[in-house]
Amino acid sequence: MEEPLRLKFSVAYWTAWGDSLVVCGKGALMGNWDPQKGQPMTCHHEGQELVWEATVEVPALEDFAYKYAVVNSEHKAVRTEQPQRQLQIPASLPALASIELQDAWEAESHPSNLLSKSAFTNAIFLGRPTSSGSHLQEISPAPDSVIVRFQTWCWTAHEGDKLEVVGSIQQLGRGDRALELTEIDMPTWAGQVSVPVGAFPFTYRYRLTSQDGKQQEQVGEARTVSLPADGLSTSDQPALIVRSDGPFTSAQMWRGSGIAVPVFSLRTNSSIGAGEFSDLKQLADFCAVTGIRLIQLLPVNDTSVYLMWWDSYPYSCVSVFALHPLYLSLDGLSGNVPGDIQDAIDEARSMLNDKDVDYEATVSTKLEIALCIFERQGSKDLETPEFQEFFERNKNWLEPYALFCVLRKLFGTTEHWRWGTLSTPTPDMIARLTCPSQEHYSSLQFTYYVQFHLHKQLLEASQHAARQHVALKGDLPIGVSKQSVDTWMHPNLFRMEYSTGAPPDYFDRNGQNWGFPTYNWEEMSKDGYAWWRQRLSNLSQYFHAYRIDHILGFFRIWEIPGSCSTGLLGHFRPSIPHSADDLNEHGIRDTDRLTFPYITWTILQEIFGRNAAEIVGKYLIEFKPGYYRFRPEVDTEQKNVVLLPKDQDRSAFYPRIQLMDSSSYQALDGGWKQHLTWLHNDYFYHRHNKLWSENAFRTLPVLMGATNMLVCGEDLGMIPSCVPPVLQQLGLIGLRIQRMPSEENQEFGNPARYDYMTVASPSCHDTSTTRAWWEEDAERRERFFYLALGLQGKPPAHCTPAIMRTIVRQHLQSPSILAIFPMQDIMALSPTYISRPAHEETINDPAVRRHYWNDASGITLQWMLDKA
Repeated sequence: MEEPLRLKFSVAYWTAWGDSLVVCGKGALMGNWDPQKGQPMTCHHEGQELVWEATVEVPALEDFAYKYAVVNSEHKAVRTEQPQRQLQIPASLPALASIELQDAWEAESHPSNLLSKSAFTNAIFLGRPTSSGSHLQEISPAPDSVIVRFQTWCWTAHEGDKLEVVGSIQQLGRGDRALELTEIDMPTWAGQVSVPVGAFPFTYRYRLTSQDGKQQEQVGEARTVSLPADGLSTSDQPALIVRSDGPFTSAQMWRGSGIAVPVFSLRTNSSIGAGEFSDLKQLADFCAVTGIRLIQLLPVNDTSVYLMWWDSYPYSCVSVFALHPLYLSLDGLSGNVPGDIQDAIDEARSMLNDKDVDYEATVSTKLEIALCIFERQGSKDLETPEFQEFFERNKNWLEPYALFCVLRKLFGTTEHWRWGTLSTPTPDMIARLTCPSQEHYSSLQFTYYVQFHLHKQLLEASQHAARQHVALKGDLPIGVSKQSVDTWMHPNLFRMEYSTGAPPDYFDRNGQNWGFPTYNWEEMSKDGYAWWRQRLSNLSQYFHAYRIDHILGFFRIWEIPGSCSTGLLGHFRPSIPHSADDLNEHGIRDTDRLTFPYITWTILQEIFGRNAAEIVGKYLIEFKPGYYRFRPEVDTEQKNVVLLPKDQDRSAFYPRIQLMDSSSYQALDGGWKQHLTWLHNDYFYHRHNKLWSENAFRTLPVLMGATNMLVCGEDLGMIPSCVPPVLQQLGLIGLRIQRMPSEENQEFGNPARYDYMTVASPSCHDTSTTRAWWEEDAERRERFFYLALGLQGKPPAHCTPAIMRTIVRQHLQSPSILAIFPMQDIMALSPTYISRPAHEETINDPAVRRHYWNDASGITLQWMLDKA
């Protein structure tokens, strides 16, 4: 029987009160990777650190895998290292040897981990040569010496770069020479030396030297290697010390720039009516020439709910899997288009390429021409192995989507709850109605054909961008349309009687009602959030990164009753309403006074004057002398209330947001006002931090773990205090818009103070462009000119290329990992472009519920490439 090895694990980690660390790994002794069965660790203080240790005897092996986990007082894992640690054990170690594993906690949230995501490995760093796969050079233990192995990981090293260890002992050069590390497994680098016992303790640092001789040293203090207190005893001293130091971090962390643009805004000589997926190739070429490393898009899923321009809103998906026919390139459907069809394509290109997108005409024209091509040539495509593979891989959503399109035409509506017996689909019903014997089978096949070519065109554009070292960033909408395939097929996953929105904020003082059903998270959790995981897996075919729209929705959502049109009468979900007992403790017992509109004859006279009696007769009922309530037929969205009942039994209540602004509140006595203000502020700002953090930790890790895409969160608006710590712990990138600072009492953000884990942008699709914003308010323009830009003189009335260059430079110089600019802001650097009226650049106005998303770039991508 082989003698065992003694492994001493050591890792520094500050735990919360009641938490502790375990080490787990393969085999029963290490708990078979189950933290609840792992080896417990004990802790002690070393300077400013809390160090956890455990000693385990294991059979002699060539290699050993393990990881650390944090468990709570019930021994349930609350945090686990994501990568497994691999220990290569030298064959030359003597029997009963002791190995010290001195590790740094591998935090998934460390900024360096961002460089391991698909945006970098599959695009920005694609094809970067490395020496990965080299073997660590074996050395034999010498008498009275200890082998010390150094390990770190680095994603930014190029072929020919050297990662070295320099230290205070002769074996590490004492600054004159260094130990050169080997890249044993991308991105892990390692090297080892034999150190005499008398040379301990010693200090060391990592250093990266590029091919041209430029050096970057690790940030922070030098690290120290010591032997344990009993280490001078030959029998107890370790034979091997492994220093796993985590990521190599220097002061020069990777930073890059991006361009944000909706696909429909792009213009090329070949596009028809709107930008197409194929146009992204030319945009990627422009990015490659100018050094831009990322293209950010709006959602590209099908939104064909109403079959009119309302569907131009890209965040109301009719399917979270199907791509939008708006972006179809007709030229890409066939290499040999019949002459009459080619004439139709050329005519469409001439007629539809106006200064704005004609959404309805573009979609209908493309589908009409695509149908003509399909009827003559499509059967060949459907017989190819490529199509068959696409169909089999996607049939679980493709067949229901195609059938939904047929039923939408048959019933004349996407309100699937009005489809009679077809409103509750089953797998058998879908199979029966999509079989080849059905009369409408050719319509199904046409939908398959269109989706197949959309898939090919977007995938081809994504691959082209990656070859140019440009990443594609998609957008994950917070909701889906109530009239969608997803709510039809999976009604249990949605709360259809409610709508998603946002409370009053920078964008709209009445709040926003987006019309999406809220999610039934409890039901979604039963299968491990399979719908989300499939959705993200589908997205990852095309995108290397994505933006989570309204990331606050994964902490809590603003849920609005289905009868409301604005966001004023919403409440948070999940949340803890105030019970009747809570109100009683504050001396509030007359809840009717606070939950019904407060309407008196005096108020009516003040508002309507001599028309007050007419208003009463048409809309109100007098329930006691001088006091009124709405008639049932007009009692829909009340505004003049203070509390909102949670249920019909009126046992719990939500405070109405901004209740202090209501006339009902103003008419109360001072005591009630004081108590209601406290209840309001407790509900909106303090009561739910723990609940919302727990909710986010249940859902966001599932999204992040579903793929290797780089994840960014849109964290604008009313941000609870619990959000930043959660985003930081999960390693999620936030968003900073200069005119919407996250700091209180600041009018403008300072890009120089942004955190590395952020995207810096001067504007976004939900704001006016920088040029339009500059022209909106002269006084604000002056404050921005002097205070934010630090310029002198008189600010010009229009945003000149020089001004825009200053704004762009500010953002490029910020510490943020990415500076992403709307395409309009990039184009505003050109004196030629700024002749376009600034107000024409607007993509979306959040205050307008039915905004027409039809902005088209005033210039072609060919022109941009020529000027680059």
